[in-house]
Amino acid sequence: MQNGKKDGASILRRLFSISEIGLLISFLVIFIFFSVASKYFFTVRNLSNVLGQISLPLISAVGLSIVLFSGEVDISIGSLQAFVALPLVTIMNATGSFALGAIAALAAGAIIGVTNGFLVTKLKINSLITTLGMYYALRGAVYLITKKVAIAERSGRDLFFLIGNGKLFHFLPYPSILMFVILLVFMFIMKNTSYGRRIYAVGGSAEVARAIGIDVKRMKFSAFLICSLLATISAILLASRLMSANHLAGQGFEFQVVAAVVLGGVSLSGGVGTLLGAFIGVLILGIIQNGLGMLNVSTMWQLAITGSIIILSVAIDELKKRHE
Repeated sequence: MQNGKKDGASILRRLFSISEIGLLISFLVIFIFFSVASKYFFTVRNLSNVLGQISLPLISAVGLSIVLFSGEVDISIGSLQAFVALPLVTIMNATGSFALGAIAALAAGAIIGVTNGFLVTKLKINSLITTLGMYYALRGAVYLITKKVAIAERSGRDLFFLIGNGKLFHFLPYPSILMFVILLVFMFIMKNTSYGRRIYAVGGSAEVARAIGIDVKRMKFSAFLICSLLATISAILLASRLMSANHLAGQGFEFQVVAAVVLGGVSLSGGVGTLLGAFIGVLILGIIQNGLGMLNVSTMWQLAITGSIIILSVAIDELKKRHE
């Protein structure tokens, strides 16, 4: 009997770290609170909506977490969402092909990732400054190209509408299926492959990683590329939901994702955190935003609460580092 208990505890330890168990408890408390506070929260329809709502930030959070693991940061992903939707919708309207539009969007996202990676690793520009500059450059380009008018999708392709709005069995949103696939794939990569171990090593100490033969520049470069490609996938899903390339798309998105991953235990200093923790962080923030909406809390208060979560999460991260 005791061996069975020990085996069960061992399995739980392997599945979750202490911090992740704390996050799960926090999630359950918040979930129960909103379930009691609003009769509409714990319904099939709303839970389906929550899965759909968290899918886009979670897909981007996977990429951002990998960048943070490597010791860098990327805050250009919100503007990237708006920018890569332009070739997507424009080419779809011109050719009627979703595949060609998606390829163009992914190519644009890859170019942005390569540019960020080059500026940080080759020119050694601080990643916060680099991606902040990219944030403004992309948003400005979107405004100039669109003249602040959304470009509607006119190809009439049902596939484009379904990937962002369809549901399996009328419950599970297609974006959430893609979200779980991406999450599980990268969880495996980060935990069970040399690539994941090298990313953590680089974020933990670039000097030590370099001393043991790891190509630090290459690893950081790859992290920026992955981040931009995953953000592009979320942008395609967002464009599908909006059925347009909207100049307002992605505004504030980067801060939502940063808040979620830091809440999930991913350190801003690099080398610490897990994708499972990032997922729970996204889930908690998504539940809070959805629950507050159910309780008719004003948008101003929702923003204030999200900002407070960011500050609290960063403060906790700093306290952890001081006690290590």
